Amino acid sequence: MADYSSKLRALRANAGVLRQPHTRNPEVFANLAGPALRGLVLGRGRKAEHTRSPARHDAVFDWQYHREDPRIERLTHRARARQWHPDLDLDWSIEIDPHRTTVLPDEVLFLREIPSYRKLPARQQAEQRHAVAAWLLSQFLHGEQGALFAACQIAEAVGTTDAKLYAAVQVGDEGRHVDVFERYLDKLGQRFAVDDNLFVVLDALMRDGRWDLKFLGMQILVEGLALGAFGLMHESTPEPLLRRLLELVIQDEARHVHFGVVALEVAYARMPENERRMREDWAYEMCLLLRNRFLAHAYYEQYYAHAMSRRSWDRIVLDSDFLARFRVRTFQRILPNLRRIGLLSDRVQKHYAALGILQYASGKAAPELSEEELLSG
Repeated sequence: MADYSSKLRALRANAGVLRQPHTRNPEVFANLAGPALRGLVLGRGRKAEHTRSPARHDAVFDWQYHREDPRIERLTHRARARQWHPDLDLDWSIEIDPHRTTVLPDEVLFLREIPSYRKLPARQQAEQRHAVAAWLLSQFLHGEQGALFAACQIAEAVGTTDAKLYAAVQVGDEGRHVDVFERYLDKLGQRFAVDDNLFVVLDALMRDGRWDLKFLGMQILVEGLALGAFGLMHESTPEPLLRRLLELVIQDEARHVHFGVVALEVAYARMPENERRMREDWAYEMCLLLRNRFLAHAYYEQYYAHAMSRRSWDRIVLDSDFLARFRVRTFQRILPNLRRIGLLSDRVQKHYAALGILQYASGKAAPELSEEELLSG
């Protein structure tokens, strides 16, 4: 009975997600129903130390060793030349104190829009800012672990040798990102479980056998979101270790997104219309989940569940300058790339317009961005 009650509470808590504008594509619903049940209702990510996601893709051997795209080969050479070392390129001796070190200031967080936060003593405000930074960086750590697994799967599942070789370099990049985010969170002294919405995205990517959906979900969507968020954090943080860490990670992530765009614009140009429509709708549903991951429900449960309803909390965060900035930065990265690979037709644009993010589709796609643009937004 207690287990049933907890599932019912989870359904009620996520009622807002169910009311959001969905594509109603039956194939997409079938694809995401299982991950949504495991993530949003059962809480498989945040309630367990380990989660098993059975992989169903084929490992494709390329006995002819096709080198079909010189752009990917050039990208591989560039990635190999720009490898960095967590111990040599970052100063881990820098001290971070929850009461004296500002990791992210009030100006870029949603806390200042909560009346009860503004009434707290300065020491408690500093502790809560510190916790929000830990929550954000925890989600990036979990996303990087997903990216590590996805890169491993892409190396197996993609059909051409040039793409396999780049994916192999990316595996090293993602392992390095997991390392540095975990070590930074150790310095913060606080870590949060994976957000339910992010778990749904990662679970769906791990279980789907189609190589292009792994590319689309990770290289275009998750990595594109991270690229925008990292850029905003880089320009906002006064903390030198995090700032340098983000500079190094951003260089890697930009190549990863570029890789996804180059690989998928060719594949989707050749794909039958009905299959491409499914990818369009699937990408939109993923964008909805990725937007919802910034609602910080784990932080809310720890600090504010006693003071306000989850609906009130969601309204504050959704209307906050914090989420507006993240929405601009992340979807400025994602939507132009969806347009470039052919997944932003007139048919699907109404869904993005309903979310208030369609205007970001006119920006530059990933291969056209300089490193200065990536760091400055």
